[in-house]
Amino acid sequence: MTYYVYLIKTLDRFIKKSYVGYTNNLFKRIEKHNTNLGAKSTKGYKWELVYKKKFYSKNKALSFEYKLKKNRSERLNLINDFNKIKKSKNSNHSTL
Repeated sequence: MTYYVYLIKTLDRFIKKSYVGYTNNLFKRIEKHNTNLGAKSTKGYKWELVYKKKFYSKNKALSFEYKLKKNRSERLNLINDFNKIKKSKNSNHSTL
């Protein structure tokens, strides 16, 4: 079975929240977060996927999830990288 560790962030630019989790169905899990059926701390917000990593072992996925949850600076680095890529894509489309 395949497992994913993922990082999501709020779509609202004035609310800077992020969440790390693991799942075996990434699409369904993000959908649950966005329909208030996900984790308690994610309710009431809209989320976008920032990062995902695939694992073939549940234990390895859970271990990586724990490390990413505890490493706030790494999460911020991933979010900043995502924002740079997103900004770059948006600026490329606006010049067409």
